[in-house]
Amino acid sequence: MSPLRKKIDFAFIVTVNNANPNGDPLNGNRPRYNFDNFGEISDVCLKRKIRNRLLDEGHGIFVQSDDRKTDSATCLKARAESGLGEKIFKDKSVTNEQILNLACAKWLDVRAFGQLFAFSGAKGKKAEDAEDDGHKKADGVSVPIRGPVSVRPAFSVAPVSVTSTQITKSVSGESDGGKKGSDTMGLKHRVDYGVYVAFGSMNPQLAERTGFSDDDAEAIRKILPSLFENDASSARPEGSMAVSHVFWWEQEAGDVKYSSAKVHGSLTVAEDGSFTINESATPGLQPMIIEGF
Repeated sequence: MSPLRKKIDFAFIVTVNNANPNGDPLNGNRPRYNFDNFGEISDVCLKRKIRNRLLDEGHGIFVQSDDRKTDSATCLKARAESGLGEKIFKDKSVTNEQILNLACAKWLDVRAFGQLFAFSGAKGKKAEDAEDDGHKKADGVSVPIRGPVSVRPAFSVAPVSVTSTQITKSVSGESDGGKKGSDTMGLKHRVDYGVYVAFGSMNPQLAERTGFSDDDAEAIRKILPSLFENDASSARPEGSMAVSHVFWWEQEAGDVKYSSAKVHGSLTVAEDGSFTINESATPGLQPMIIEGF
């Protein structure tokens, strides 16, 4: 497949009703928000959900969560060795570049978002003899893949209200039965209502490096409207989070007239989820608008 031939920018609107869209482990798993009380969903969280949906559609995914994995690998090292073959990492005739190319060809998330592969030493050479741009490599080396797809954190269009609810369990997990254990009481947190907007881009120059193709971009476009399908949990009950609209801008790689900042800035979203697009900001460039699933 040929690499991506277009500069693509995208955005999507997420509605939240009585759910915790992205808990902060450093704040008691309360929903993330900034100092102005605007809600936040981290870029890592959004990419996790994109990976999960691509996995649901049968695409090869390298970074799989333990509760969704499709193989028996217990870590990324095991998945890399089982996917590419353990011998390839020991074959001194195989370069790091060749391994990275194989990884990009096998896993969609690697060629989309990039990945850091850590090797125990310079393959094929002794560490003291291996040089990179005139500098000797250390005993260990990390080789990064810079992916063409970037996703920004999603922020609410207005300050959000966070409600904390005290909960109790009818059966303790710790007690001997004579009294309630310390784990009987707990807290749940939720955003009562919020409209979040996320932005992302796909860079054709970086796509040449990883082999990210038009078909790969289309695969991501297709899953964005249903990003929160198969994602229900106690913190996010079924139907409490949804993508209302997806916006998809395409510019030919050789004729890019507008930066991502200007394209993203042309979209304005209101508190009720309605939106407007400032056509005068990007004359001649209209987005494809897709309703949520």
